[in-house]
Amino acid sequence: MLEFAEAPYINRKTFFVEVILPLAISKNYTYRVPFELNDAVAPGKRVVVQFGKSKLYTAVIAAITEQAPEKYEAKYLLDILDERPVVTTRQLQFWKWLAEYYMCNEGEVMNAALPSALKLASETKIVLNKGFEYDKAALNDKEFLIVEALDIQPELTVSDIAKLLGQKTVMPILNLLFEKNIINISEEVSDKYKPRKRTFLTLNPVYQGQDSLKELFGILEKRAPKQADAVLAYIKLARHQKTISKNELIEESGAGAASIASLIEKEIFIAEEKNVSRLYFEDEDIFSKFELSAQQQDALTHIKQQFEQKDVVLLHGVTSSGKTQIYIRLIEEMIAQGKQVLYLLPEIALTTHIIERLRQYFGASIGVYHSRFNDNERVEVWQKVLNNEYKVVLGARSSVFLPFADLGLIIVDEEHETSYKQFDPAPRYNARDAAIFLANMHEGKVLLGSATPSFESYFNARTHKYGFAELTERYGGVELPTIEVVSIAEETKKKTIQSHFTSVLMLDIQQALTNKEQVILFQNRRGYAPVLLCKICAYTPKCINCDVSLTYHKHSGKLHCHYCGYKEDTPAICPACGSTHLEYKGFGTEKVEDELSLILPEARITRMDLDTTRSRNSLQNILNDLEEKKIDILVGTQMVAKGLDFADVTVIGIINADSLLKFPDYRANERSYQMLAQVSGRAGRRGKQGKVVIQTYDPGHRVIKQVIENDYRDLYFTEMEERKSFHYPPFYRIINLDIKHKNPEILHNQATYLGTELRKHFGEARVMGPQVPLVSRIRNYYIQSIMLKFEKDGISINKVKATIRDVITQFQTTKLSKGSVVQPDVDPY
Repeated sequence: MLEFAEAPYINRKTFFVEVILPLAISKNYTYRVPFELNDAVAPGKRVVVQFGKSKLYTAVIAAITEQAPEKYEAKYLLDILDERPVVTTRQLQFWKWLAEYYMCNEGEVMNAALPSALKLASETKIVLNKGFEYDKAALNDKEFLIVEALDIQPELTVSDIAKLLGQKTVMPILNLLFEKNIINISEEVSDKYKPRKRTFLTLNPVYQGQDSLKELFGILEKRAPKQADAVLAYIKLARHQKTISKNELIEESGAGAASIASLIEKEIFIAEEKNVSRLYFEDEDIFSKFELSAQQQDALTHIKQQFEQKDVVLLHGVTSSGKTQIYIRLIEEMIAQGKQVLYLLPEIALTTHIIERLRQYFGASIGVYHSRFNDNERVEVWQKVLNNEYKVVLGARSSVFLPFADLGLIIVDEEHETSYKQFDPAPRYNARDAAIFLANMHEGKVLLGSATPSFESYFNARTHKYGFAELTERYGGVELPTIEVVSIAEETKKKTIQSHFTSVLMLDIQQALTNKEQVILFQNRRGYAPVLLCKICAYTPKCINCDVSLTYHKHSGKLHCHYCGYKEDTPAICPACGSTHLEYKGFGTEKVEDELSLILPEARITRMDLDTTRSRNSLQNILNDLEEKKIDILVGTQMVAKGLDFADVTVIGIINADSLLKFPDYRANERSYQMLAQVSGRAGRRGKQGKVVIQTYDPGHRVIKQVIENDYRDLYFTEMEERKSFHYPPFYRIINLDIKHKNPEILHNQATYLGTELRKHFGEARVMGPQVPLVSRIRNYYIQSIMLKFEKDGISINKVKATIRDVITQFQTTKLSKGSVVQPDVDPY
């Protein structure tokens, strides 16, 4: 009698999955599950699906149902990529909340949330990971074919690879190659965080006795006096500090690097390389074995007490007051409870010293997540957070999307920063506000920290929605810098101003250089000159794609558009009237650097702005040079206001404060105060009191006086009166609608139609516009804006958003909407 093998059991129940596609479509799409995959589907797993005629996408399962879609026949999903979900149920809920709150689609949230390697599509371009060594013999036939093809042709799309292998879906194979680190997404540039190393010296124990040391000096003074100076300098430094670096010894002794190298070679000094902070190392002991000051301890106790009743606490501490040390104590407590911590920073590249400080404490349990990592590295961090291997994650705004298992605390450092707000593309979320919702989902707590809190957060603290704690003194009793305001008009009249530098600022710069101290100069505009003007006919070159004048950049010799990247050669003759009388108006960081180098030719001057920090590691190199005192004067844009912490910066110069104060925006005074106070806070952070010079045409301006007096409360109360009167946050909610079209006349009709429809629902008082913004055309799209204001009490914001969505959807069904783009921005910042 023949025996047949028992066929494997297949669940023949009919299932459908609702998936999130990485596309801006308003509804999630439903696919049928093949019988053989029934037991493998689960929410949060990635699947390969066909959408449209032939395109393949990686989608995420949002829900499983037995209900077929009514309006269309469901296609079969093609494959499942994961053995276990890569997106948690909480994350799916978080994505849904973000899409609803910020009026976008879940696909747009998915695009922002997932690293590119987790959402391959037909047109995704693949390249080999050149820096990775692997054994080709260990590859299977299909993997080998892909690698061989990429050796010949450096870049292939997923569609190309599918044709090469002769099969429809290749996502699982590519997924394995990603996991093996053999391939990358082509647009990703590797810029892995590398800890900075520094050489430290110790005197050989053989020479630490009096007699042996005396004998050593006797020999060196005759044969190598410079080396004797170095040993003498070492003994002098060793009396006051535990560790002595090679650079410190060179500076203190006046001996060259060759003399130190000889002493190391003779084994008089023992050299040891150590990882150190990228920004400063002198005070590392503060962060390895520190004790909180009485004020810090009070603040910490107060924060913990308030966490018993409040989910969010605002810590208002002056610059350099030691907020980081309080954060560390709270993180220690969370780790002891087995919970995860998310530490959000506005600019990850400018705060790399925080990474080192925290790694001294938490070692391998701390992960870093930001856009400078390549895609494989981001996937690795994603997986480690998912597996609960990282207890602390330090990152920029995108870190809120990581798959946390048990989040106990979120720290939002410098919570006022605009960098937390995503402007383009959707979702236009604020990471600070999203973090509060995320922590609530995990039943965790949020600590907001800032020296200049946003008015919304301060308002919430004053109305007892948030808890509140305060640090009014700098750590170690260091005094806040003195601030001097200088009138540009007055100095121009007296003819004491040199180029853009007043006599007061020049005197302070020269004094700092004499004392071997460092200077930071702040000018919030990059480039050489913002406007090129014909003196005869007033012609100004403009961008061909945007409604802005072009900025002259001396390093390239071209005129640049800062919105779309367009460049053109600088004309020698006016294209309008033929005149040769062209002149540059205004000035940016490039011109400040250029003219200062003529006035102070001996000074080592460096510029830090978007133009000088584009290339790999360029920002770290500038910061390293500043810390090693290879830079005397740093000229920069707002980048210099965020996170810089140096021992020898004693003078800050704000070249023109008026560019901040005169901006037509209801937040202008708040932002000006924040920027001026934060820039000023870079001075005198290590023992010696700093000096800040503010140059302005309006020395009596209210905000400048409030900065001098460090009077945040006065600024807050004054601004609150105006905001209440004119219906602005925090008393009202704002939703902006930007309507875009390539034809300005059609755009006018579209915007007018939308404005009329919105007024029908919300009335005249709540709808402002449409109006043309300051920059009315970007990338060939003309723009008109509608601002909607809603009181916080007595109206359901969810119903308001639903109505706005309905109005936009109804508009998009009309012929009038053809070619238009409508972008909602909730809580614009």
